[in-house]
Amino acid sequence: MKILYTDEMNCCLSYEFFTLVAEAVFNELNMNNNEYEISLLITDDETIRKYNKYYRHKDRVTDVLSFPMEDEIMLGDIAVSFDTAKRQAEEAGINVDRETAFLFIHGLLHLLGYDHETSQEDEEEMFALQEKILKKLIDYGTVS
Repeated sequence: MKILYTDEMNCCLSYEFFTLVAEAVFNELNMNNNEYEISLLITDDETIRKYNKYYRHKDRVTDVLSFPMEDEIMLGDIAVSFDTAKRQAEEAGINVDRETAFLFIHGLLHLLGYDHETSQEDEEEMFALQEKILKKLIDYGTVS
């Protein structure tokens, strides 16, 4: 797997960190991860608001955006607002690496076809899967 990683925020989370998180997602789904590419942008509230307005016609800040591609290798693009991740982590009393991993998992699941906005059942399935993967990452010491 290859992550095309752009960190506009100097968030101190490494390429290796996101690779481990992505591997946990692929492992949980019993998928071979060696052939896929993902584009990941860590950005600020202003930039993610612009993307949200342009692509989703919602003029507001969001924590994560996903843009799936219909390609066998390139799964798509994920943008995470590190400003929002920090704020949400502080509000929840958790470390920012945990919140950022959670948002990346959420975005990656969207790229893999999961969608919490289609039905209550789909939402429950996706959110349970996110929590399961995050718990494994915490148990392994990947996130704190």
